[in-house]
Amino acid sequence: MAEMFTVRAIAKGVDQTPRKVSLVAALVRNRTVADALVILDHVPKRAALPVKKVIESAKANAVNNHGLDGKSLTITTLSVTTGPRLRRYKPASRGRALPFEKKTSHILVEVTGAEKPKKKPAAKPAAEKKEETK
Repeated sequence: MAEMFTVRAIAKGVDQTPRKVSLVAALVRNRTVADALVILDHVPKRAALPVKKVIESAKANAVNNHGLDGKSLTITTLSVTTGPRLRRYKPASRGRALPFEKKTSHILVEVTGAEKPKKKPAAKPAAEKKEETK
């Protein structure tokens, strides 16, 4: 059996409230990466795009940097936490200013998969080896 590895990707400071992003994240948690990407293509919520991008980034990290098989990847953890809040003010009547906060999120994705089988170089016939040495 091939060895399993965990690879992660993080998106910080996503301009959406963690509560709204968590609703989308719950739809694809503990699924295969391929299934999750198909589901996120059809979810009519604005939070689907940043979640999809982080999952694609984790997949790219696993395939390109760690040599994992793209078809065997599954999402092991998908967590959404609160990011920094931007304090802003909204003008109100009689010259007042009412405070409000623009909330941001951090999205963490960890994927696990099997390593790609390494291809062995093809053995050259003995006649070709002699010609190369000359």
